[in-house]
Amino acid sequence: MVKFQQVTKYFGQQEALKNINLTFHKGETTVILGPSGSGKSTLLRCINLLEKPEKGTISVGDIKIDLSKPVSKKDTLAIRQRTAMVFQSFNLFPHMKVLENVIEGRLTVLKETRIDAVEKGKLLLEKVGLSQKIDSYPAQLSGGQQQRVAIARALAMEPQFLLFDEPTSALDPELEGEVLKVLKDLSEEEKSMIIVTHNLNFAREVADRILFLEHGEIVFDGATFHFFEQNDNARIQSFIQSMQFI
Repeated sequence: MVKFQQVTKYFGQQEALKNINLTFHKGETTVILGPSGSGKSTLLRCINLLEKPEKGTISVGDIKIDLSKPVSKKDTLAIRQRTAMVFQSFNLFPHMKVLENVIEGRLTVLKETRIDAVEKGKLLLEKVGLSQKIDSYPAQLSGGQQQRVAIARALAMEPQFLLFDEPTSALDPELEGEVLKVLKDLSEEEKSMIIVTHNLNFAREVADRILFLEHGEIVFDGATFHFFEQNDNARIQSFIQSMQFI
């Protein structure tokens, strides 16, 4: 479980997140939607303390962080071991082959034997459809393939929650489809995922729950069907209509 209690985040004088209270549940896929600058990515990045809010508390599993106080390196590491972030820019190690990218965390953080890490890495690359690319370097892969390697790398750490920040925004539509299929498969396995995306069709298909943010506040928090089919909020209806042309 990930829990926000009265979380507030500032950038200078701007209040990017305003007194956020919410809980993300295990086994649930939550998609975060909203216009540009609404606080979607900021909220996601606060979960693993890539952004540190000024007020409130954040709990991830059995770790609870009082954000009004300095956060220790030990607590930060504990939070990040329970979560795994996949960015839009892949962030693979260019000098390492695909398999080495996937197993690096298991070797250096989890202190697993190389034999066991390689076995796990190969299974994960098979899961994302890249068994044939284990000896390739990132520069030899398409953007969609690189993002699938990044997903396998995140899965390798066996986090409690997978965090995705616009994972397909840098890809063309064909390559985007490759990545979205992997995310859909993970959702069907009931992985715990929190996804920021601009793709409403994908959100409609995979999300158990939709969060809609605007101006740093939660405007909607509920079931996907209610968001798309039973929502009489004029602002949300306007957002959905405008995004249909993107």
